[in-house]
Amino acid sequence: MEAEGPRDAPEKEEEDLEESRQQDLEDGEKSGISKDPETEKPNEFSTEGKEQSEKESTEGTVLGDNLSQPDLADGEKFDISKDPETELDTEKPNVSATEEEVKSSAPKEPPGELVSPTPGGQEGVEKAVESADADTSSVQESKSSPSSKPSGEGEVPPIPEGQTERVEKPVEGAESDISSAQEDEEEEEEETEKSPEPEKKPEKLERKISETFFYNYEDLCSQPFVTSDSGIPINLLTLIHSFGYDCTKSANLQLLDSQTLLYVAGNQLVLLDLKTKYQTYLRSSSGGGIGIITVHPSKQYFAVGEKGWKPNIIIYEYPSLKPYRILQGGTEEAYAFADFNHYGTLLASVGSSPDYMLTIWDWKQEKIVLRSKAFSQDVYKVTFSPENEEQLTTSGAGHIKFWKMAHTFTGLKLQGALGRFGKTAVTDIVGYVELPDGKVISGSEWGNLLLWEGGLIKVELCRTGHRPCHNGPVNQLILDEGELVTVGGDGYIRVWDFETIDAADSVDDTGLLEMEHMNELLVGKNVNLSSIMKIHDLGQPIWYAQDSNGAIWKLDLSFSNVTHDPECLFTFHSGKIEAMGVSPVTYLMATTALDHSVRIYDFIGNCQLTEIKFKQGGTALTWAPRVVNPKGGLIAVGFEDGVVRIIEVYDPRGLAVVAGRTYVGNAEMRLKQAFKPHTAAVTALAYERNGEVLATGSKDKTVFFFAIEDKYEPIGYICVPGPVQALQWSPPSHAESMLLVLCENGFALQVPAPILGEQDTVSTYEIKDLPTQYFHFCSIKSRIKREEEIERREKKKQEEEKAKLEWIKKQQDMGLEIEEEPEAEPKKEEPLPPIYVPQEPSPIVCGFYSAPGKFWLSLSGYDSGYLYHCAFSSIQHQISPESRQDEPFEVIPMENTDDNPIQRISFCTSKLLMFCGMKDGAVRVYPLQDKHLSADMMNGYWSFNMHDNDYGQIQAIYSSYDDRFLVTCGADSNIFTFNILSPEDIQRELKAKVPSPRRDLEKEKTAEDIEDPSAYSIENARQKKEYDQIMKAAEDKKKKKRQELIILRHEFHHLLQRNMELPKHMQLHREEFEMDQRIREEMDRQTAQRIQLVQKELAWDQEKHHIGLQKLQSRFRDTLEFDTVVVHAIGSNHQISTYRLLAISERYYKARKQSQTGKRRTSKLGKEAEQRRESQKETSQAARVSEEEMEADKLKKRPQLQGAIGRFGGNRLEQIRKIMEKADKAKAKIMQRRKEWDELYKSKPSDNYENPKDVQDIKEAQENMGDFKLKTATNYKIPEHMRMNAEKKKMQLRSLEVAVHEKKLTMNKWIISLRDLKVAIIEEIICLVQELKSIQSALDASEQLPIPPIPQLHPEEMPEKKFQYDNNILLKFKQEQENKQRLSEQMEDNASFAVFGGKFLHAPSLKEIDSTSRASSVRSMRMVSSVTPVQPKVFEIEKAEPTEMELEILKREKIRNIYLQETLIKRINELVVTFDAELHLLRHQKLKLDTQMKCADLRHITWFEELLLLKNFEKHEDTLQERVNNLSNEVEEMQWKLDNYLSQMEDKKYEIAKLQEREKAFYAAFQASLGENNKFASFLTKVLKKKIKRVKKKDVEGDRDEEEDSDEESDEESSLESDEEDSGSDDEVFDDSVCPKNCDEALFENTLQLREKRLDIEEALVEEKKVIDNLKKEYDALAKKVKVVEASLDTAEGELEAFQREKQQRLNELHVVVPLKLHQVEYVVNGELPADLSQTLVFTNQSLEYLQQRIMVLQHEKLDQRELYKQARQQHKQLIRDKREIEIRIERLEENCNQLMLMKFGRVVDLEALQTLSVNTNLEELKMKMMEKEHIQAQELKKWEEKIFELRQRLMILMKENTSKLQQLNSFCIEKQGLEMKLDALQNNLGAEFQGPRKAEIQERERLITLVQLQAQEAEVLKEEITLLSRKDGRIFPPPQPPPDTKILN
Repeated sequence: MEAEGPRDAPEKEEEDLEESRQQDLEDGEKSGISKDPETEKPNEFSTEGKEQSEKESTEGTVLGDNLSQPDLADGEKFDISKDPETELDTEKPNVSATEEEVKSSAPKEPPGELVSPTPGGQEGVEKAVESADADTSSVQESKSSPSSKPSGEGEVPPIPEGQTERVEKPVEGAESDISSAQEDEEEEEEETEKSPEPEKKPEKLERKISETFFYNYEDLCSQPFVTSDSGIPINLLTLIHSFGYDCTKSANLQLLDSQTLLYVAGNQLVLLDLKTKYQTYLRSSSGGGIGIITVHPSKQYFAVGEKGWKPNIIIYEYPSLKPYRILQGGTEEAYAFADFNHYGTLLASVGSSPDYMLTIWDWKQEKIVLRSKAFSQDVYKVTFSPENEEQLTTSGAGHIKFWKMAHTFTGLKLQGALGRFGKTAVTDIVGYVELPDGKVISGSEWGNLLLWEGGLIKVELCRTGHRPCHNGPVNQLILDEGELVTVGGDGYIRVWDFETIDAADSVDDTGLLEMEHMNELLVGKNVNLSSIMKIHDLGQPIWYAQDSNGAIWKLDLSFSNVTHDPECLFTFHSGKIEAMGVSPVTYLMATTALDHSVRIYDFIGNCQLTEIKFKQGGTALTWAPRVVNPKGGLIAVGFEDGVVRIIEVYDPRGLAVVAGRTYVGNAEMRLKQAFKPHTAAVTALAYERNGEVLATGSKDKTVFFFAIEDKYEPIGYICVPGPVQALQWSPPSHAESMLLVLCENGFALQVPAPILGEQDTVSTYEIKDLPTQYFHFCSIKSRIKREEEIERREKKKQEEEKAKLEWIKKQQDMGLEIEEEPEAEPKKEEPLPPIYVPQEPSPIVCGFYSAPGKFWLSLSGYDSGYLYHCAFSSIQHQISPESRQDEPFEVIPMENTDDNPIQRISFCTSKLLMFCGMKDGAVRVYPLQDKHLSADMMNGYWSFNMHDNDYGQIQAIYSSYDDRFLVTCGADSNIFTFNILSPEDIQRELKAKVPSPRRDLEKEKTAEDIEDPSAYSIENARQKKEYDQIMKAAEDKKKKKRQELIILRHEFHHLLQRNMELPKHMQLHREEFEMDQRIREEMDRQTAQRIQLVQKELAWDQEKHHIGLQKLQSRFRDTLEFDTVVVHAIGSNHQISTYRLLAISERYYKARKQSQTGKRRTSKLGKEAEQRRESQKETSQAARVSEEEMEADKLKKRPQLQGAIGRFGGNRLEQIRKIMEKADKAKAKIMQRRKEWDELYKSKPSDNYENPKDVQDIKEAQENMGDFKLKTATNYKIPEHMRMNAEKKKMQLRSLEVAVHEKKLTMNKWIISLRDLKVAIIEEIICLVQELKSIQSALDASEQLPIPPIPQLHPEEMPEKKFQYDNNILLKFKQEQENKQRLSEQMEDNASFAVFGGKFLHAPSLKEIDSTSRASSVRSMRMVSSVTPVQPKVFEIEKAEPTEMELEILKREKIRNIYLQETLIKRINELVVTFDAELHLLRHQKLKLDTQMKCADLRHITWFEELLLLKNFEKHEDTLQERVNNLSNEVEEMQWKLDNYLSQMEDKKYEIAKLQEREKAFYAAFQASLGENNKFASFLTKVLKKKIKRVKKKDVEGDRDEEEDSDEESDEESSLESDEEDSGSDDEVFDDSVCPKNCDEALFENTLQLREKRLDIEEALVEEKKVIDNLKKEYDALAKKVKVVEASLDTAEGELEAFQREKQQRLNELHVVVPLKLHQVEYVVNGELPADLSQTLVFTNQSLEYLQQRIMVLQHEKLDQRELYKQARQQHKQLIRDKREIEIRIERLEENCNQLMLMKFGRVVDLEALQTLSVNTNLEELKMKMMEKEHIQAQELKKWEEKIFELRQRLMILMKENTSKLQQLNSFCIEKQGLEMKLDALQNNLGAEFQGPRKAEIQERERLITLVQLQAQEAEVLKEEITLLSRKDGRIFPPPQPPPDTKILN
């Protein structure tokens, strides 16, 4: 059969098409797109991908049935394949073409080739698009891996016929997702990239998936794995119900409609009907778990993102639940989040680790539109923008990223911009929402909201008082109906105003903005909301919330009067389920977790019955067997704090009916007993098989045993080598009841059950003599692997030998001879795996008994993959447990468990099925033929992935009591129940029966719970009780000894009293009471040792208290400069006290100094701008002055030059020199006059000039004009110097505090000095009293006057004595403390504990110090006292009658003593009165100072309130002030630049003026050089003024090519210019290159040179004008900018002024206290003070006086100003008259001057030019130079004439010599002729013998010839000399040297 729609094109066209595709593929490979730049992964165009695709194509082209299912499906789903060239042009790493389309560039089959049909009857399909290689590999892995799923699981099934559409389109229109404009651009690009010989490509077919196509769910969903040929039925276990909910999974709650919830439970997708509570399940297709779920906006579809290798996203249709689309190749391992766009046309997904791939899908066509790597860390969320679907946002760990679909010239791409946190701390972002204007608002970990704009944080939002928006992370943000809803982890849902948030902006540097929410809802306590979803039910919005603490809530967020309270729909365990137990009598199960709850489930009724919560989380649980509780209503639960609770489960309906009691559920739980056997978490609980003992194990390495009675009684505990992992009692089949203890660190123990009462538990519960057998596991896995490798190699060798023998036998059967081959060298075998034993033993996971003393173990870590059969060794006591190395005696390999160990093992009651819970959440079932395990029985098994594959390891797995059901719980919070091989039993009425309550249960008191986690354990409580008993016995013994000592002490005191009653001579001395002196010495020695010991023991406490005392002193005393000292008057009750004054910090003084220095700096900085401007002006003026000086130097040098020339000119030169000097003087005078005029004009004020003094006076008048300005006025403008800020206010406060401190310090010093005076007065009075007493001793009593009392110092006057102490004071204080303690404790014994003869070394007491000091002071006063009389010593020898003299002396002494008495008393009274007067005076001063201080305090309070206000305004004010300062600085800088530009323009104008003067001088010089009546003047003037184009000098580094290119243009331009010039003078054409006839060549050359100078000047003028124009442009632009900046400055100053006004208004609102006296109040109404003083104005007297005086001053000033104005007006009129007269006079003088010039010159001339050009200095200089040169040349001619004359004389002499020589030559010639004639004659007459020439003749002849030649040469030389001498410039050369042969002539 053929495929649908057979091709009509011939095979040749198909071959051409294939060739073009291959060529395009090669072009794509060359274009470098083999790698995705975002992911850096090899693309399908890379070498590896190509080889893989070629390999698969070879496998797939043999037979149609070899094609994989995804290939067939993809081939069916599409109708038209795209052109690879088009894909290469439009497809980039992130463009809209899918990966399948890219892979189609390397096809497995030619496009036109048909595939043979499959055996199932399906027709062949055209294979133009290949599915992803990773998908194929994943399918292959799933086929080969039995643990994941069986063959065919998770594959994409084929699409049947009729579900595809075929549409023919041109290639250029293949991309349907891109706009037409982009397609046109791509077509243009394709046309530009076509080959030189384009061929018409055949039309391609694009295949689209039909809208009505669906996949088959049974072909997709994963199925259980069953070992082949095992006979295990596929439906061994059938899922019944799911009780759990993974509440910690992100976005694990979706809504399909108002009654259907959707969430993930392990490998199941659960659809929960809220009305019926019925659950519908969808299996994952891969068996690797489900990562994410999301719902289409229309609620018609939902997407399920799976986990595993290359997982798929499956789109299901709702409510049919049919698989609608399958998206492949989006990530590597798992999907983290997915989201549909607003219209549901696109789907965005993001993967988890390791690729974090962001993919955008055209999900209906199963195409990848764009893809890119989202980030390098976890990504939590991805969403489309609701307003702009081309924008996306992703967030995750420490980042947020903003994406945009950008249309580039290469196609559509994803461009991501990472959000920058800036100053804000980096946070994980879980929740965010896109706003309509493109902003994004997100949450943070600390609860605030972050508003993002442009990739930056615009503002951070918080509540008032900088409180966070939520107390915890913000997990979700929703924009609902114009309001922003935030969902927090604190259980609150808050609603915020969207408009306020959208317009929010930061107001200070913190970036925080405070605002309050509009509404809020607290869902509940201990609620952690992670997400909420909204749906409408009957038009009303309903919200469902996912609680991470294990609940699903139904919420009403309408916030109206009828708003419903939050309703908790379901509760679940939160997090990992720690333990589970199954009832032994009914279909109930109990679970516990760390969420502090214990729950009971009915797994027949599929409901939760009841729950109970405690303070701590549960860690272990077991259901009591029937032996313990036949009703099955008792469970034991262990908790993380070491407590074990026994809980009863009962049916409350069985209780007696009591009025007021209501029951809600069918079951309840009640705490029966709680005890704490452990100090760490309880990990295992196990009941003994007879139900007599309960064993508990814990992480504290102990196992505790309890006797099971009505109450659990502790038996004792044993210590084990490691934390307990599991406990198991031996089964009933064993003879003895033994407990198997498995520890985490590889130890296994076996102990018998202890018996209650046999253990000694008086002091401790530890059982030390319990027989214990140890097993320490030693790893043998590496040895097993080694043996397997050896066995494999041996088997391989045997197979090779067997194959060789068969081949030899076959060759022999065929009759062929076999040649013996030499033995090949043995191949080097790879080394065997080494023996490895891990240093830390692998942890034991679970185990169970197999036989007495034998057990099976399952381990994790390195030793996983096997079941180990172990046995306890008989040798136990010889080796310590830690040093044991025990090995198992048997192992069973478990398939696919090397990295997936068995976590839990349980058996059914018949022991024929073994249930295994795996680490990856899978359930395994092994059928057993025998109760004993063996390797053969473990070959076949049934496996099914149920819980989450990543974190859902199974914590417990149990079968029901009747083996009909299986229950599992995992760490993913899920609980599943299964039916075991009997689905028909479900149809029967099975019902769980809750145990009935015990009799009189309601009458029993509730057991006391242990809520304190730090409570004592049972052993600790026993140890504490034992310790308390020992301490009590010791205290009793001490008390008894104390009583005996007291009795003995009383007897001793009685003896001492009797001894004292005896006569003195009979009394015993105290030493005699001592029986032995050595006893006393020994006691003293022991006492000293004890004292030293006590000192050592108390050394730390002593040092501690000493340090504490020092700290107290440093904190409270050292900072105190003056304490309160109260000085009392002596004679009155008046007193005065000092101020309690703290020492002021130095920083106040430093701050004051810094403020003063700061003011100085500001004054310095203000002058910098003016100095800079003045420096600019000075530099410009200096430049001008330097130029003028240069010209003056030139004028000075000219006379010197003329003086040098004047030597050769005679009188003419002298006249010219004088004329030139006169002209130079005139020019210098003119320049001086110009300079004076310039200075005068500069000094002329401008029209708008104002006198600075007047400006200052006007400003001062404006400021002080009008009424007194009140700060409360609305138009009050704060002067600059009166503006206040926080820093200034701080300085005011500091200065106030310093001033107050100084005042108080001064007063305190006066008071202290007064106290010192009182001390001195008291000392003096004491001395005077002593003297007075001595004097009164000599007087009679009648004559004695009363002695004045001695004043005493009060304790308040010497407060420092409070801190002086000695040992007596300390002992007294100690005694008082002990007495208080005795009274509080009501002790009976009050006896002292004095030690015999014991003494303490102590310092003298204060009393002793006072007495000694007073005595010394008295003695000193006696020594210095001036009034102390010398008392005469009276010696009473005998009594006799006194004589008259003696009586007189006595009388005088008496009078003297009376006088001294009165004087001393008067002195004492004077001292007292003087002191009291001083105190009264100082007291009055202090009262005044107190008033001032109170005012200062009030001012301080006011200023401090102002400071608080100013601090609030400070940041905004600083911002405004900084802006004003910046703008003002900018204005100053620009103004400086403007001034600089003006100065530069002035300089340039000056330069132009100079050039123009040079040009005038140049033309004047030219006219002077022409002279008068020069007929060539017009010609030379034209030559001078002719415009010629000069070639500018170019840089050497110029571009030669540009010069060559511009030659033609320059030629054309020059020709055009010449044409124009020629056209300008048509009447006359002249050639300026040739001097005309009769024209002076020098003048012509001079004209040409002057023309060059003219051109130079003109070019300089042009350049200067250009510079001026540029400067003017810059000046104008800068002036405009200055106006803009000044406007901004005015605005900023206005804002600052407004802000200052607002600040002043806020300051005015503060209350200021001003104390006034009545006479100061002048606001009187009807002669009385008004009741309301709110309208009064408090004014200082100085200001009032100033205002009153100001009235008079202003009146006088007004009169003065009027008089001054009159004078100025008159002066102004007079100046106008003078100006008019001067102008008239100037006009008259000008007319006279013009008339005189006309009379003299005939025309008006420039007198200055006439004065300077009276003589043509240049011409005269040239003439003088010419005369000088003529003189020099005349002298040279004279020299040459003299030289010529000398040479002529020499020539005559030589001519004479030559004439004589010629004559001689002539004679020689004649002689020669004669001789020749003779010779000829002789030759004719000679004979034959003389015919030949002779040798001598020949030589002679040669000599003569040489001589003749030499003479001829001399003659030629002489001729030449004659000709040379006949010329002027002839030169005479020396005669040539004769040749060397001339010596012969000599």
